[in-house]
Amino acid sequence: MVMMGLDKLMTNLKSKLKSIKTKKPYDKIEKSESMRVEIRSKKAQKLIQDTLKIADSPNTKSYAF
Repeated sequence: MVMMGLDKLMTNLKSKLKSIKTKKPYDKIEKSESMRVEIRSKKAQKLIQDTLKIADSPNTKSYAF
């Protein structure tokens, strides 16, 4: 009785694994122009934050003109 349950379980697991392996990978979505602009904007904001962090650090020597 227990062996029959294990056999069913193994068969079920094998079929699920096969279905996972045979699934096709997702189609890559092309980036729209608005997505590209947003990515550039985020990169620019990050660069500005990093620059300000370095400029505000106590180790940075700044010269007043």
